[in-house]
Amino acid sequence: MIYMSINTHDYDNDVRVMTGAFYPGNRIVTDTALRNDCDLCVEVIVESVKVHICVTPEGGKEHIIDCDSPENDRKVIRNMLKRRLYDIYSEITGRVLPWGTLTGIRPVKIPLGMIEKGYNDNVIKGTLNKEYYVNDTKAELSIEVAHREHRMLEKTDYLNGYSLYIGIPFCPTTCLYCSFTSYPLSMYRDKVDEYLDALIKELTFISGYMNGRGPDTIYIGGGTPTTLTAGQSDRLISSIEELFDLNGLEEFTVEAGRPDSIDIDKLKILRKHGIDRISINPQTMNQKTLDLIGRRHTVDQVVDAFNMARECGFGNINMDLIVGLPGENKEDVRYTLNRVGILKPDSLTVHSLAIKRAAALNIFKDKYKGLCSENTDELMDMTYDFAESMGMKPYYLYRQKNMSGNFENVGFAREGAEGLYNILIMEEKQTILAAGANAQTKIVCNSPPRVDRIENVKSVDDYIRRTDEMIERKRCYFNGKSKQQAD
Repeated sequence: MIYMSINTHDYDNDVRVMTGAFYPGNRIVTDTALRNDCDLCVEVIVESVKVHICVTPEGGKEHIIDCDSPENDRKVIRNMLKRRLYDIYSEITGRVLPWGTLTGIRPVKIPLGMIEKGYNDNVIKGTLNKEYYVNDTKAELSIEVAHREHRMLEKTDYLNGYSLYIGIPFCPTTCLYCSFTSYPLSMYRDKVDEYLDALIKELTFISGYMNGRGPDTIYIGGGTPTTLTAGQSDRLISSIEELFDLNGLEEFTVEAGRPDSIDIDKLKILRKHGIDRISINPQTMNQKTLDLIGRRHTVDQVVDAFNMARECGFGNINMDLIVGLPGENKEDVRYTLNRVGILKPDSLTVHSLAIKRAAALNIFKDKYKGLCSENTDELMDMTYDFAESMGMKPYYLYRQKNMSGNFENVGFAREGAEGLYNILIMEEKQTILAAGANAQTKIVCNSPPRVDRIENVKSVDDYIRRTDEMIERKRCYFNGKSKQQAD
């Protein structure tokens, strides 16, 4: 348990996240009555440009740093505070973090922004090393990804366009590691059509607001979108085609996801509507792990679904893998890569396991405390080498809290098979209009630079019942924005 005290909310989250990066899994408390029961005490005072930090391990000496920021700027003070905390924690624990003080989910934003301003790679790398303590390997990776993103973005008029996200929250079952809001189809099957009614109603409003302007990309995610029957998928996609001008559409992705939700009729419907990019996600090709994490499908089903998709004419298939799954070691990861290599997907997304609070693996951690989750540089390097051997290059990257080994998630793709939507949403370059339960619309504003969010309710039942309210939230935002522009 860790005691934390800070005199301002402005930097509270920065201290928490930096502390959690060095002490993962430790509970952070702020109740002074618990201070003496804690293994570590962290006290921070920020007054104007002056920062005082005192960190005291149980039974150890105080580590005190007093420093002044060169300017009274919140970002500058935040970065200085995180560096000084990093110095102390690294001294106490003997640990270094590959991503240094970059604890956010979008580490590529910094090099991408510097590339757009004309900085060369040496300057960018120096900034990542000195300002954020990022090691050479991760700095070079983020710069490589940033260059690839930059080249793709140059081909798209993203500032004047928008993308469309459509959420299907149903799943065959809920996986052990998953924290996304999803609903088992066995319990919600009778509500799917009613959900689609509500979803199409919200899409109708979005279409009307866009006044004929079509999206640059469409992403149907979840959940597992292929839990819809072929007829339900046909109805949804036909409605999208009727509501939106798709003549300028650059990409249409459906996250098929679970192979046990895929059949030939569903794939034929997707192809009938011209959809070419799908994702079939095994996560692992080890049956014992699939059984453990609650996937409820077999390795053979993964292979069959992939081959079926190829036979239907899909030319851009992504596969998701997770490194660090419970009980898996180097040989298990190698086996997965070998099996995936035989299938020859067009892109590959490698996730480092991140267990969030809402995941069953965390909620019932006493039940699973005997499971070991292993992730190392060697395992991540193995996946990177594999992707390169398949002719793929990294094209987008993001990180998550509670990530195994403090690593990252990386999307690899062959030339021309990259997912544009992934870049647009991850780098927050374009407005994403989102429909469905738990969907979050993100409005990218340029003056001043910010991202405004409009959130839908999470629950399927609430979404069906309160669709008009979700529409009204968007209407109020859009009307307010229009009034500001007129003023």
